[in-house]
Amino acid sequence: MSQSVNEFFDRLWGNYIEITPSAKKIHQVLGDGSDIINDHVAFRTFNLPGINLSALASFFTDMGYQEKGQYEFTSKKLNAKHFEHVDSTLPKVFMSELKLELCSDALNNIVNRLVAQLDRSLLGDSRFLYSGAHWQVSYQDYLALLEESEYAAWMAAFGYRANHFTVSVNHLKQFKTLQDVNRVLKDNGFSLNQSGGEIKGSSEVMLEQSSTMADKHIVKFSDGERAIPGCFYEFAYRYPQADGRLYQGFVEASADKIFESTHSHTGR
Repeated sequence: MSQSVNEFFDRLWGNYIEITPSAKKIHQVLGDGSDIINDHVAFRTFNLPGINLSALASFFTDMGYQEKGQYEFTSKKLNAKHFEHVDSTLPKVFMSELKLELCSDALNNIVNRLVAQLDRSLLGDSRFLYSGAHWQVSYQDYLALLEESEYAAWMAAFGYRANHFTVSVNHLKQFKTLQDVNRVLKDNGFSLNQSGGEIKGSSEVMLEQSSTMADKHIVKFSDGERAIPGCFYEFAYRYPQADGRLYQGFVEASADKIFESTHSHTGR
């Protein structure tokens, strides 16, 4: 069953706010009744056949997206790409994958055991991208993954869904700067990611970003339920280039710290 690109993002958003209720509250705080423009949506995956970055990106190229940038996060063992639609009103897509060949045998054994439970017949439908986890995972395995890769642990617990949506600060009517947005968020009780500074980036790199810390969500592990960090909300302010158009790319040093929005509030 094929979906229109607008239907896809509507359903993706619905799935996202089910486990990220703070995003709906932030809409009320920042939107003042107006629509909020989404700058980009991010996805995570493993670099395994059928579910790697290239395979999942085909869903977006089929919807009219084009690859625009490649990124590498050495310390986190990740590759990433970003995609833009020919219709510039649609959100950009940022997709990353964990390079399992750089990870331990123990991590690979757990991940391969999980992915082996996946029904491959589901991979032909874009709804797969918000279908969640297709495997049973124990809390002990989650903790084992967490010791080596928070990214892998998050994937094991949450599977396929938007890791985060992103508010385009440039399009907010009531705010002029990312600093103003952050101040209002904190005044309303939201916790912001402080890794690398509250604001990552600057006018020099044409992009400023901040993000909330992920909402805690109850996950049903095979050996019991636990509340763990799920998804978060990001905020991006883009600066105009020499031609007057807003910069549309991503900054590796900043994105590296945004990944840490799914770490626990205690720093784990």
